[in-house]
Amino acid sequence: MKKIVTFLVIFISSCFAAEFSMNEYNTPLIEAKDGYGTIIDSPDIVVGSSGIVMHNFGPSKRSIIARASVTEKSGGFAKVRFEVFDSLEQKAMPIPGILPARGDTIILNYLYSRSLIVVPNKEIYNEIVSSFKNMEFIHPDIVGSYLSYEYKPNPSRNDFRKMCSQSAAGLIFIAMNNEALFADCQSFEVLKRFKSGSVSYYQLPFYTRVKDIDTVFWKFGSSKISDFDRHYKSLLKDK
Repeated sequence: MKKIVTFLVIFISSCFAAEFSMNEYNTPLIEAKDGYGTIIDSPDIVVGSSGIVMHNFGPSKRSIIARASVTEKSGGFAKVRFEVFDSLEQKAMPIPGILPARGDTIILNYLYSRSLIVVPNKEIYNEIVSSFKNMEFIHPDIVGSYLSYEYKPNPSRNDFRKMCSQSAAGLIFIAMNNEALFADCQSFEVLKRFKSGSVSYYQLPFYTRVKDIDTVFWKFGSSKISDFDRHYKSLLKDK
């Protein structure tokens, strides 16, 4: 009976959450100073979300020169923090040495139609994937294969950031006991929380068909996860 109730709670919550979407939002940069910028506020802008800064080099030439994360909203304006954009980094090509400036374009909610997915078991994975029809989830086997190769049974923020960059994903979805959420995959700021049911069992470090994600004695900090919820809560940054 408990299993049936748990399924219904998660399913109902997921159906409600299936409307979740954060479309790309384009806006001009009206001020840039000391590593921060100002843009006009909008209901589409969420504190904690991130995007990119585009610079025009000519009538038909433009390039990404930085990452931008929304830090606050007030008085009809939103403030963004500039960061190095290294998702497309190539050793043969230098990082653009151009700083964001007034007139550049900010594209927020960048790659928010694609998400990594971290869930405790196969049943919850199937429920979430079938409920969020508008979201393209990166299969957890991709992340699992990377962790297995790197001997990392306790994935860190940087591990997920790397896999988001390689998979062209802007979000990470995490399901825990009685709650689930979407977070920005670079800042790990929580963008949206959902109520869900209790978890009947856990697969560690998360559900994946990749087996034997093990540790090695010579790699510092590669011990296995003992508590799923505690580990992933420790990675998050709340608003």
